[in-house]
Amino acid sequence: MSRRCPVTGKGVQSGNNVSHSNIKSRRRFLPNLQVNSLMSDMLGKPVRVRLSAHGLRTVEHKGGIDAFLLNATPSDLPVELRQVRRQLLKIQAAG
Repeated sequence: MSRRCPVTGKGVQSGNNVSHSNIKSRRRFLPNLQVNSLMSDMLGKPVRVRLSAHGLRTVEHKGGIDAFLLNATPSDLPVELRQVRRQLLKIQAAG
């Protein structure tokens, strides 16, 4: 599982720790990824995703996981969310 948010694209960055004596050593800045279960109204079950805190706010701003996935382009989503999007489209077409 990569350390990248599927919504915002935030990933690992690199930089330096700088000591008081100005000695630099490499370090990694990790994104604030959280495992969340977002309730899908159309599917009637929770969808587990690993989002950054900012990505979670973005999904909620767009109207929930269903609205976000239906408006997103499939090429921008990881494989797991593409499968959920496909299920949502089937339900939307049937009903």
